[in-house]
Amino acid sequence: MGMVKKRMSLKLGLNRVQEVLVMGLMIVLVFALWSNIELMYKISIGVIVFTLILLTSMASQVLKQAEERKRL
Repeated sequence: MGMVKKRMSLKLGLNRVQEVLVMGLMIVLVFALWSNIELMYKISIGVIVFTLILLTSMASQVLKQAEERKRL
C-alpha cells in the first residue's frame, strides 16, 4: 500500500534509541555541571558527552545515506 515513513522527533535524524542515548548524555552533563567536582572533571565529562553526541549524529547520517544509496 502506501510508503511508511519513520518518525524522527529531533532535527538530527536520530531513531528513538539514539535519541534516548543523547538525552541521557545531556542529563549526565547537567548533573556533572551541578555537582561538586573539580572543574577539570566537568570539562572532561563535557568533552566526552559532546563527542558521543557528535559521533551518534554522524553515524546516524552515514547509515541514512547508505540506506538511500542501497535503494538506488
